[in-house]
Amino acid sequence: MSDKVEWKTIETGANFASASGLTASGKTETEFSRQENASVAEVSLSKKFASVHLESLDLEYDEDTKALWVFMKGRGRPCFSPELLGDLAGAQVVIKRLYETYKRAMPEPIRYNVIASRNPHIYNLGGDLGLFIDLIKRGDRSALEKYAVDCIDVVYGNAVSLDLPYITIGLVQGDALGGGFETALSCDVIIAERQAKFGLPEVLFNLFPGMGAYSFLCRKVDGHRAEEMMLSGRLYSAEELQELGLVDLVVDEGQGVAATQDYIQKNGRKYNAHSAIYRSGRAVQAITYKELRQVVDIWVEAAMQLSPSDLRKMERLTKAQNRFESGGRGTLAL
Repeated sequence: MSDKVEWKTIETGANFASASGLTASGKTETEFSRQENASVAEVSLSKKFASVHLESLDLEYDEDTKALWVFMKGRGRPCFSPELLGDLAGAQVVIKRLYETYKRAMPEPIRYNVIASRNPHIYNLGGDLGLFIDLIKRGDRSALEKYAVDCIDVVYGNAVSLDLPYITIGLVQGDALGGGFETALSCDVIIAERQAKFGLPEVLFNLFPGMGAYSFLCRKVDGHRAEEMMLSGRLYSAEELQELGLVDLVVDEGQGVAATQDYIQKNGRKYNAHSAIYRSGRAVQAITYKELRQVVDIWVEAAMQLSPSDLRKMERLTKAQNRFESGGRGTLAL
């Protein structure tokens, strides 16, 4: 099965919210699609995205630059909860549908897709450790596998830009750990504020980052460096990752949004070339869904082998992460 077909099966799967769950109108998906086709000339794309209501995401479209900004938000620990994953998956369905609908009336309706966070200190802390602990203790392998597959469904869709020609930008203004780092790595461009920290802390509780880190890092740095980053569990500064070629632009604290807007405006005239280069990169150094899925199987097996001592370390890290709730700062020390 080709990766494109794989993504299509994801798009129509149960992980994605229906159109009626994404709009305030309560219409069925068929009615929503008909409304889309009928209103292209009447309703701007920015209003269409503004009408999408998701509990853990804000979608904002800039008509001038054709940039869609996706801001992660929500209450509680800023991690990839099942709710956030569901909203991200649903947003991908909407992006795909609106792009295909509006391209009939305007070329390249979306040129840039920016993935950012509303939390001023945290991009994303990664996997839902509280859920992991519960599922592992209960021996619920199938539920743990489903969670992991939901993660790679979203990250793969982002890595291939939903098979569309837009450019993805990860705007990291706060800490990006585990799955948060993997999400940023799945983007074509990473813009980071100077105070942001990046890391893969899973080794601290005897696990490894299994939702894309190995695949993305091995295509951006050498395999030895990728393993070193995963085995160390240490935090990296934005400047360190810029030196490694993983971060494209480092800016001062509070300047991330303005710097991203400036980047888009300055490079808008070169969009055609940049988009073609990034698409070529996906062909030359392709990350396949099959590859991500194979790593997930290894991750699930390793997770189910964690000892009570490992789970206690995970619990301590979860408590530390809880101090980041509602924009607060905390420590990740075990």
